[in-house]
Amino acid sequence: MKIKLELFGASRDFSNKDYLELEVQEKASVNDLKNEIIKYLKENFNGNEGFIKVVKSSAFCSENNEIISDNYKITKDQKIGIIPPIGGG
Repeated sequence: MKIKLELFGASRDFSNKDYLELEVQEKASVNDLKNEIIKYLKENFNGNEGFIKVVKSSAFCSENNEIISDNYKITKDQKIGIIPPIGGG
């Protein structure tokens, strides 16, 4: 499935666009999506530890602008937002 990951805050440095397009397997979880983002960062930013830390500490939101947990199942092509912490916290 295709996920359009909308980038906010510090995650905007992950791309020259305001989003990333990633492929995940059917019924993937947000945790699986995090792993795909980290894989992308390792391949494109030489494993930038600062970027990886941003992914691990971020919240994610659904198309309906609701915060979703790591075990939320992605069941269709959709937009998901990554919301990094502000001010380091």
